[in-house]
Amino acid sequence: MKPHILAAALLGGLPTLLAAQGTPPPRFEVYGFVMTDAGYNVDQTDPAWFDVVRTTKLPSFENEFAPDGQAFFSARQTRFGARGNVTTPVGELFTQFEWELFGVGVDAGQTTIRLRHAYGELGNFGAGQYWSPFMDIDVFPNTVEYWGPPGMAFFRNVQVRWMPVKGDSRVTIALERPGASGDQGVYAERIELDDVRASFPYPDISAEARLGGGWGYVEVAGILRWIEWEDQGTDAFELSGDATGWGATASSNLKFGNNVARLQVVYGEGIQNYMNDAPADIGIENNPGSIISPVRGVAIPLFSGSAFLDHTWSDRFTSSVGYSFIDIDNVEAQAPSAFSFGDYAIANLLYTPVKDVMTGVEFQWGRRENFTDGFESDIFRVQFSFKYSFSQTFGGTGAGGGSSSSSSP
Repeated sequence: MKPHILAAALLGGLPTLLAAQGTPPPRFEVYGFVMTDAGYNVDQTDPAWFDVVRTTKLPSFENEFAPDGQAFFSARQTRFGARGNVTTPVGELFTQFEWELFGVGVDAGQTTIRLRHAYGELGNFGAGQYWSPFMDIDVFPNTVEYWGPPGMAFFRNVQVRWMPVKGDSRVTIALERPGASGDQGVYAERIELDDVRASFPYPDISAEARLGGGWGYVEVAGILRWIEWEDQGTDAFELSGDATGWGATASSNLKFGNNVARLQVVYGEGIQNYMNDAPADIGIENNPGSIISPVRGVAIPLFSGSAFLDHTWSDRFTSSVGYSFIDIDNVEAQAPSAFSFGDYAIANLLYTPVKDVMTGVEFQWGRRENFTDGFESDIFRVQFSFKYSFSQTFGGTGAGGGSSSSSSP
């Protein structure tokens, strides 16, 4: 017998052998989808974010991204992933590796490979890049606009987590990779600030607790973080400082009839990088009582909310409608054109003609308000999307999966 045939026979008999021993066989799944978006921006937006609605990327002054009216096409939502489940003597081993084509950061506006999840979980412990416990992915509505509501906490972060309770009701505690951004405001051109460097000596601490059942769930979550900055310069000023960032959220899915209500509120200070679409964590305020430290950094407060209703019309048609906002309590030395408030609203009709194929149309609106200069900007968009999904499972039985939804955006 040829070696590859023998190996296949041995591997093919492995699930049967494990089942005979009372151990569920390993399960491995390859999954993903190809997705194409096309539409029309009636107004202006940052060209690097042409295919999403981000209120922080709308114009901050008249005709910043002129001209109005742009057609767009994108395949950047396309995704590929693999996950596995293996039963071990100390608990189930779950692993997930997933990427998509939506470029951000230095790749903003590009179609390029971007890591989403690189995560492993054994029993009640997990480590890797995964959903932060501070966020709740289940409040993301059934929409096709990629970026999503600005008022929801949304952050995949590298972390180590402990999950003493798992299932429909769960408890999670994590140490997460720290990081934050700063807004130098009206002093952004001062060379004295060039030597100020961020420092993150401690991990962020996050936790969630969820109570779930057939009716849906309610969840509360919190985060605590330490943000420091050190003045490395030799001038007469001392601009070192620190701030404590903290946040709390309450979220829920409520199921009734053919509907699911997805709700969340968030409040905190210095947690902007954990939000789906928000500006800097730290701002500058004047400190007139000190000659050596004439300005100081402070954590910027925020308040946000998100409320969407997903409705199933039939086996083939669904809709989602809702609104989200984020309100930044700007500090005094931020620029008059600094982002202060964002609105976001969506309504759609999605059609699934056959399994694993979806198409639909969505109407989208966003609005930005500046801090003190009185400027506002809007965006109105219509988007058509086409999604073709695939999934193949090898071995195992049942759905498997990690500690959060596997069908999330």
